[in-house]
Amino acid sequence: MDGASEVRIFGAIALPMRSQGLVTVFLLQFVGIWKKFLLPFIMLSDQSKYPVTLGLYTCLSKGAGDSDLYPLVIMGFAVSIIPLIILLLVLQRFWRADLLAGGLKG
Repeated sequence: MDGASEVRIFGAIALPMRSQGLVTVFLLQFVGIWKKFLLPFIMLSDQSKYPVTLGLYTCLSKGAGDSDLYPLVIMGFAVSIIPLIILLLVLQRFWRADLLAGGLKG
C-alpha cells in the first residue's frame, strides 16, 4: 500500500469490509419496499401504479363473490415472491465471503 492514494486505500480496504453491511441494508430495504401495502393504498389514486401485493389484493376484493379468482390470486402472490428469492440467492455469496474473511488473520 506504499504510495497508494487515499482513494485506492479506501477502495482496497474499506469497501470490501463494508460490503456485507451494505448488502444486508440493501436487501432489508428492498424487502421493505416490496411489501409496502398501506401507504400506496392511501396515497395512490391510479391503480395502475399499485405495487404487486396491493394490486393482487384489489383484484381479490373486486371479485369477492367469485371463488374461481382465489387460486389465481394465490398463485399471483406465490409468483410475486420469486424476485425476492432470486435476490437473496444472488446476494448470498457476499454474506458467505465476508463471514469467512472476518474469521481469518492476515
